Amino acid sequence: MISIQTFVFNSFSENTYILSDETKECVIIDPGCFDKNEQEEIIGFIKNNDLVPKYILITHGHIDHVLGISDLKTTFNIPIWLPKEEESTYNAVPSYASSYGFEGYAHAPADYLISENEEVKFGISTLNTVFVPGHSAGHAAFINIEENICIGGDILFNGSIGRVDLPGGDFDTLIANIKTKLFTLNESIVVYPGHGPTTTIKHEKATNPFFAN
Repeated sequence: MISIQTFVFNSFSENTYILSDETKECVIIDPGCFDKNEQEEIIGFIKNNDLVPKYILITHGHIDHVLGISDLKTTFNIPIWLPKEEESTYNAVPSYASSYGFEGYAHAPADYLISENEEVKFGISTLNTVFVPGHSAGHAAFINIEENICIGGDILFNGSIGRVDLPGGDFDTLIANIKTKLFTLNESIVVYPGHGPTTTIKHEKATNPFFAN
């Protein structure tokens, strides 16, 4: 069974997730840890719980979701997995990091580019990769249907959707993809977003103002 630990990092209040199972293998998703205290918090959690990181997974390449990647890659000697359509977005981060106040950002290139519907395995658990562009060009969600888990990044929030005014964003694309790729999932699935509290597919279908009839 998958356990999920949530951390809230950096000035964007970004949600970083560690998913682990009874084997102690884990994946780190969207590590936004930037300063020393944030890095020590996540590394301490992993070590104190005897977890064995297998991959760093990225839902999309925006700066607030990738700030801690280089440090964690070096600490645990693990590969970075990135949706294949997000490579240019991710590789652009060094060009603007300082303008957002993240002086000293350390970049690390992706080790592997994930394809849509590709499975990510750790321990005895599996996540399926679903591409849901619209917030960014190649945004992915990582889903386990059996355990009602969707790690959704900045696609769908509790009562809102991801912004669409950044490069690669498009409102109509995002709305259409949420309807066809997320709202067709089991309504009991819990969405773990990139910012803010969790929600469910059922709740967003019924109450999200972006989908009001």
